[in-house]
Amino acid sequence: MSTKQIRNIAIIAHVDHGKTTMVDQLLRQSGTFADHEKVVDTVMDNNAIEKERGITILAKNCAVTWEGTHINIVDTPGHADFGGEVERALSMVDGVVLLIDAQEGPMPQTRFVTKKALALGLKPILVVNKVDKPGANPDKVVNAAFDLFDKLGATDEQLDFPVVYASGINGWSSLEEGAPGEQWGPDMSALFNTILKHVPSQKGDPAAPLQLQISALDFSTFVGRIGVGRISQGTLKPMTDVLVMEGPDGKTVKGRVNQVLTFQGLDRVQSTEAGPGEIVLINGIADIGIGVTITDPANPSPLPMLKVDEPTLTMNFCVNTSPLAGREGKFVTSRQIWDRLQKELQHNVALRVNETDEEGIFEVMGRGELHLTILLENMRREGYEMAVSKPRVVFRTVNGEKHEPIEMVTADIEEGHQGGVMQALGERKGELVNMESDGRGRVRLEYRIPARGLIGFTNEFLNLTRGSGLISNIFDSYEPHKGDIGGRKNGVLISMDDGEIFTYDLGKLDDRGRMFVKANDPVYEGMIVGIHSRDNDLVVNATRTKQLTNFRVSGKEDAIKITPPIDLTLEYGVEFIEDDELVEITPKSVRLRKRFLKENERKRASRDMQA
Repeated sequence: MSTKQIRNIAIIAHVDHGKTTMVDQLLRQSGTFADHEKVVDTVMDNNAIEKERGITILAKNCAVTWEGTHINIVDTPGHADFGGEVERALSMVDGVVLLIDAQEGPMPQTRFVTKKALALGLKPILVVNKVDKPGANPDKVVNAAFDLFDKLGATDEQLDFPVVYASGINGWSSLEEGAPGEQWGPDMSALFNTILKHVPSQKGDPAAPLQLQISALDFSTFVGRIGVGRISQGTLKPMTDVLVMEGPDGKTVKGRVNQVLTFQGLDRVQSTEAGPGEIVLINGIADIGIGVTITDPANPSPLPMLKVDEPTLTMNFCVNTSPLAGREGKFVTSRQIWDRLQKELQHNVALRVNETDEEGIFEVMGRGELHLTILLENMRREGYEMAVSKPRVVFRTVNGEKHEPIEMVTADIEEGHQGGVMQALGERKGELVNMESDGRGRVRLEYRIPARGLIGFTNEFLNLTRGSGLISNIFDSYEPHKGDIGGRKNGVLISMDDGEIFTYDLGKLDDRGRMFVKANDPVYEGMIVGIHSRDNDLVVNATRTKQLTNFRVSGKEDAIKITPPIDLTLEYGVEFIEDDELVEITPKSVRLRKRFLKENERKRASRDMQA
């Protein structure tokens, strides 16, 4: 039976605090990679969108061996929108490593995952990274981490956490502070030894009935669906008959495990057997799903299904009905969109999908704007074409009273932009909780604000701070409805006809506002071509051409001067639109349109709403 020494840890870190570099060094110094082997910089962020954005979306695994102990490392997303990934990842580990920048200190996105980890009783190891960079203040960071743990309800045992100082990029760690500008330790051994000392080993009995909970899914064209999870007790071997159980009271299916694989570095290697504490990949079971327990048919012992926080935001996914529909996408029908959403539900446990009364429109609920826009970005890259509505928050009724989600927002800005940002957050029903100056010209604001107030705020924030501000938010709680919040301040320019837009039209419309389209772009009736400089919508002729005559004009004509168009991204479009508008998404284009394309239909709908 398996008696391998095992430690399972999750790494928690904010964007840019050095998690990827740290994992890279652990892989190198444990001997997993030879010195001459090239390890990609984003060793854990291997999804295309993750590489582009520099964020972690999917929880992933790798493993190293140190002094005879197998250490499984689980990478967790920092963003609260991917909480479904976080909860699954933490179900596989016995300890967490919280990585914090020695200058910036604890950030709000790490707060969410840390809160989940502490609630599960996991003991944290604090790694203060980048201690060798100018402006580093390790003592302040350790104190801030202690205060954060205390606020999040940590026990006395969790508050007695070990601290490791490190420089991930230079490959060293130390248990004690050294002199500024010097190397405090020889290598990463201080971190490895701290993990071995403070992360508990698995206590499961290898002779007990099998108990393996599936926490993640993968897929291979060769073997089909693959389940990933940690064995709590028992021993698993290839070609074993098992029961697949959806919790103690759920449905039960018989199955047979084909292969058993474990992680070694970034690779997956076949294993003849695996015991308690090992994170394994299994295949051969077609109906495997998130949260199910793989157990012994003779003596079943299922674990409760994984619990995930409920969604806070909803959007409508619709079939694209614009005149340009079907030109760029491969999958355009409601059945194809529905099937793709059902496939997503198999592994995206924080997502909810419902059919609506209207044909071809589906209600999709997620944990936040980023959660839903990442799904849309993946779908458009796969060749799907659709239209989506403005995000709406999911309200709850508590004791007969309407409640809404409240977010905790942290904004790091220059002091000169403080007034404008505070005014904007105040208009959106934000409530100031804390304000701190760093003494170097920047200030950190902490607000509690309704989730409704944050929809569409990112672009306004970037304008207010001239692109120098940093903002992040996490879900805090449900509270009574805060009242009405004002919407977009500007109206839009709407095309009155189908056709192609010309430079001549753009010159005529330039003083009306900023455009979303450029010369030679196709437009159609009801399509939004720009932002109006005033607060009302304006229907414009975007397809007219210059009248050609046989009369010559005396003197030189003025060259047409055009302001460059706004770069219309998926996130910008979703934040910008109002309730009567849609974002049209295709593999090649993002366009904005009115829900009703004809002007008389829009007027009728407006009258009906007022009535």
